[in-house]
Amino acid sequence: MITSRFSVGIHILTLLHYNKEGVNTSEFIAASVGTNPVVIRRIMGMLNKAGLVEVRPGVAGARLKKDISDITLLDIYHAVHAVNENALFSLHDSPNPACEVGRSIQGSIEPIFTAAQRAMEDQLAQVKLRDIVNDVAQKTVQ
Repeated sequence: MITSRFSVGIHILTLLHYNKEGVNTSEFIAASVGTNPVVIRRIMGMLNKAGLVEVRPGVAGARLKKDISDITLLDIYHAVHAVNENALFSLHDSPNPACEVGRSIQGSIEPIFTAAQRAMEDQLAQVKLRDIVNDVAQKTVQ
């Protein structure tokens, strides 16, 4: 399962773009996301480690480190560890090896799960943060 850190990470980066002239404290961002500032600081640390944002300890505020055209949703997905590698779909732990189906089911469905995750990640690689920012801008005008 993909954690909510992924959608929160997208939200944070979009907000940083929109408020690039303002002071983006964890409290300000948390108010927009609707969560606790501690959650924001944890995710901001992940985004910072991935080189997507710049935060300085002891200094209020954060900003984007890359242009929104250079950040893909896959970059964010990886930055926040949205899912462990090849673990979007989990297999049940202990099928019965004495059963025909139990003995073979995991080997039958695991390649399908891996291909599905790869397809999703390929799609995320095609979407830029710029696309999200533009879509949010269109929705706020309506």
